[in-house]
Amino acid sequence: QVQLVESGGGLVQAGGSLRLSCAASGLTFSTYTMGWFRQAPGKEREFVAAITWSGMDTYYADSVKGRFTISRVNAKNTVYLQMNSLKPEDTDAYYCAVIGSLRHGVPANYKYWGQGTQVTVSS
Repeated sequence: QVQLVESGGGLVQAGGSLRLSCAASGLTFSTYTMGWFRQAPGKEREFVAAITWSGMDTYYADSVKGRFTISRVNAKNTVYLQMNSLKPEDTDAYYCAVIGSLRHGVPANYKYWGQGTQVTVSS
C-alpha cells in the first residue's frame, strides 16, 4: 500500500529554517504530482506547495511564496520542502501528499497523505 513518511519538523525561532522530507513507497513515485499541505486541529487543510512529476513545474500558496521551496528526487522517491524565513503563523502540522490533479495550480484533490510532522515557530 502507499506510504508517505514525513520527517524534519521541529521547533525553530522566527526567521529560522527547516527542511521537511517525505519518503514515499508503494507507488510509482515518478509519475505523480506531489505536494504539501498544513493543517491545525479543528481547522481546514491549507495548500502549501506542489511539484509535478518531472519537477519542472512548482506551485505555491501566496502565504509561502518566496520563502518555501519544494523539490523532489525521483531516484530516491523523496519530496522535500525547504522552509526559510519562518514565521509564527507557519506553525502547523505539515503533511506530504500525492495530488490527484491540479486545477489552476491548486490541488483539486489529494489521493494519499502521511501522518504529518509538526512545525512550531516561536516568536
